[in-house]
Amino acid sequence: MDTHSEIAPDRRERALKALSEKPDGVVESIAAGADVTAAEILAVLPEGSAVIAGKERFDEIWSELTTWGVVLFLVHTEDVVAEIDGILPAGSESHGWFNIHGDSPIGGHIRKDNCASITFVDRAFHGRRSCSVWFMNQKGAAMCKVFVKRDAGRELMADQLVKFEALRDRYASL
Repeated sequence: MDTHSEIAPDRRERALKALSEKPDGVVESIAAGADVTAAEILAVLPEGSAVIAGKERFDEIWSELTTWGVVLFLVHTEDVVAEIDGILPAGSESHGWFNIHGDSPIGGHIRKDNCASITFVDRAFHGRRSCSVWFMNQKGAAMCKVFVKRDAGRELMADQLVKFEALRDRYASL
């Protein structure tokens, strides 16, 4: 899926300019400053930094993420950035929601039908490599993100990084 061609030229130009000014900043802040969406910022990252999988891959990607152990689950709204460490629970669908509950601090309900794509993001964030999986909605915003955790030395956890790279590479080749 090539989102680069889907961005209007003026929006693409604004996204590229904003990203060049703060290449390792918070994607949502960069997007807001350029009056574009987070998805448009992700689309102009250097090649390979954002690999997009179709929404029909939601279940298989979510299922794989439940095997990673303790991850950082993040929900970023205009007013709150909620960061929760925990094992990602398996989900089940009921009453129009993808419900996640289990023996984890991560729980709740996701409007799975609003998911437009899943993006594997591998980029610098405040000077350090950051790897995450973003569940994107039709408005170009992240519904939620799952990050590869860091160890006590602030390095990406090697076992999760291997899993992230393998999963990302699987969808990069589609």
